[in-house]
Amino acid sequence: MASLAEQFDTDGFCVAESVIPPEDVQSVIPRMDALIAGDYETGVPPHSGFRPGDPTDRLIKIDQPHLSDHMVRSFVSHPEIGRCAAEATGAGWVQLWAVQLLVKPSGSGSGGHIGFHQDMQHWTKWFRGEVFTGWVALTEVELDCGPMTFVRGSHRWGLNENPSHFRDTDLDEQSESIPRPDTAEWEEIAATMTSGSVSFHHRLTYHGSRSNVSGKSRRSFAVHLRTENSDPLDTIGGYYNENLEDPDLCPVIYSE
Repeated sequence: MASLAEQFDTDGFCVAESVIPPEDVQSVIPRMDALIAGDYETGVPPHSGFRPGDPTDRLIKIDQPHLSDHMVRSFVSHPEIGRCAAEATGAGWVQLWAVQLLVKPSGSGSGGHIGFHQDMQHWTKWFRGEVFTGWVALTEVELDCGPMTFVRGSHRWGLNENPSHFRDTDLDEQSESIPRPDTAEWEEIAATMTSGSVSFHHRLTYHGSRSNVSGKSRRSFAVHLRTENSDPLDTIGGYYNENLEDPDLCPVIYSE
């Protein structure tokens, strides 16, 4: 079997199985529900996204939930996430700089879709260099759950200056309209995962997801990471950059 580093380099993504112990996963799920209900343990609300009273029959997305809950902060900083991230990228140092809480309800239809996009399309004003994403599954993710779907090898196509959108719902139309090299194939790989597993994807890898029809909610955290091969830009008022020196909010989760 190819190593995480080989998969990440060749395909633009990889999956590390059974990274987080089951007891840690089960402990954080009630805190996820508390955040959705508006219970902010630290007294600090998340930066943006879902708020109590918003519709719950579509994708629930909360930005920077670790600002609001100590257990969530500890969970997304798990050293095994850092170790696997370093293994995938060859990094000597990995820092967490942003988090998203994501719940895709079953039966949400296109309201649960995530359009194909490159993460770097949304990050150019924050960073240059090696920034990437880990996606932590808190539930079993089978094909009927609307798993993360990666376009294999698309990290080699360059940055699309006319970005597609995270909230686009017609993924088939997107796949036809996104530019790619003449010899490149659009090959979608659905990343089925066990609870506690983590996928990592390159900043230029196209990814999205379709409907959850499994009968249960798909729960996850997306953790945005950077290595020593990245540089934060001097963005005025940039909340992704303003806490990089705070080890509680932007911890280094791996160092050689």
